[in-house]
Amino acid sequence: MNILLTGASGYIGGHLLKELKKNHHIVAASRSTKNKENEENVEWKKVDLFSLKDVEDAMEGIDTAIYLVHSMMPSAKLTQASFMDMDAILADNFGRAAKTKGVKHIIFMSGIMPPDEDEEDLSDHLKSRKECEKILGFYGVPVSTLRAGLIIGPKGSSFPILKKLTERLPALVLPKWAYSKTAPVALDDVVAGLKALVDRDITENEVIDISHDVTTYKEMFKETAAVMNKKLPMINLPIIPVWLSKPVVRLIAGEPKELVYPLLDSLVHDMVPSKKNYMEGISNAPTPIKESIKKAFEEDKDDKKKKKSSKSIGDELKKSDVKSVQRIMIPSSWTIDQTANYYANWLSRIGYSFINTSIENEKLMISLPIFKEPILILEKSKERSSENRVLFYIRGGKFARSVEGGRARLEFRRVLDTNECLIAIHEYEPTLPWFIYKFTQARVHIIVMTLFGYETKLLAKTLDSKYLVDRTKQLADR
Repeated sequence: MNILLTGASGYIGGHLLKELKKNHHIVAASRSTKNKENEENVEWKKVDLFSLKDVEDAMEGIDTAIYLVHSMMPSAKLTQASFMDMDAILADNFGRAAKTKGVKHIIFMSGIMPPDEDEEDLSDHLKSRKECEKILGFYGVPVSTLRAGLIIGPKGSSFPILKKLTERLPALVLPKWAYSKTAPVALDDVVAGLKALVDRDITENEVIDISHDVTTYKEMFKETAAVMNKKLPMINLPIIPVWLSKPVVRLIAGEPKELVYPLLDSLVHDMVPSKKNYMEGISNAPTPIKESIKKAFEEDKDDKKKKKSSKSIGDELKKSDVKSVQRIMIPSSWTIDQTANYYANWLSRIGYSFINTSIENEKLMISLPIFKEPILILEKSKERSSENRVLFYIRGGKFARSVEGGRARLEFRRVLDTNECLIAIHEYEPTLPWFIYKFTQARVHIIVMTLFGYETKLLAKTLDSKYLVDRTKQLADR
């Protein structure tokens, strides 16, 4: 079987790669293939998952595509986007490409969802995971979703934070979230579950929860301290809200707020496995919690011996590029093409005589009267545009570094079959000095997009209400 493994150089992906390569040919996708070497049954490919074309190229000849991606950390020198919107684009690219290239099966790693809870009440982190499940399954390729709670392993997100708090604090003041229920699972059991999904032959979407047992974060602290042979006095203070504990946890754990804050927001929920998502042989993870913690500690010690100094994602970004994503509401009757055209005309309208836009031969030119040449030149790509996605390549202008065959682009795309639209800029490199750009053009862009979002939301409410009234009247007349 030919398998595309995204996140192959990551925490879970690296372990899964070792298992799958024994019996399958793996295309291991990573944003950077530096220091990665092909080996028997493993072919490394540099893939930017924000590029639909990159994803399509990577899926050529693939039977099963495994999606282990989460974009909580910035992915450009300047990122003006929520992780929810970036995740939506990544999942959409993956689902679209899988359909185009005839992939038979998608496997997705997600998080356990709170039982019987309204989707609107979910934290942004869980909402994003749920939305990704929907987007991946939207294009008709069957999706197997493995949902896990707190994954116990030496790296990743939640457990390393819990471990650092246990290590570094002489005592714990337990806030409200420490009493929430969670379903921990060993990293090895998660990898075994994902491996088992690869061999499944399915025709429709399925969701499977995996865990060993249900406990609380307070009990997890106790178990972790016991493995460390550390006495850890605990003071119960459930009146402390999540928002107050965020900066404290971030400071003590030494992790970026982009990672810590969304995770803590999710801890207000009881995340326990659902009986309807139980599958024998996968859901019932065999490794006990204490044994999982011991193994994570042992592996962490081994990693520290081998570890070389590594840079963060942000430090490794050498390009002075910008990623900006905004989600807006549009009238239900609008196509994405109409949305893009409205945006071009709206820019000129709100800019009065200061901002001018013109469209000639599929090229959108944005100009300021103080410059002879356009500040931005964008060319619509007919080949890469479709009914629910319109793509413009940024081909030049006074405010853009133009490179022959460059990939800087502006895109408009619909989210699922809703009246939400994502407007995104990728790989844009400004010509202004970075410090000046960051505090001028970048901020103006956010203001402009916010105003545009306000107008389209108002239009959506007005036009959709009018349509509903007219439709009701038509039905009544009949």
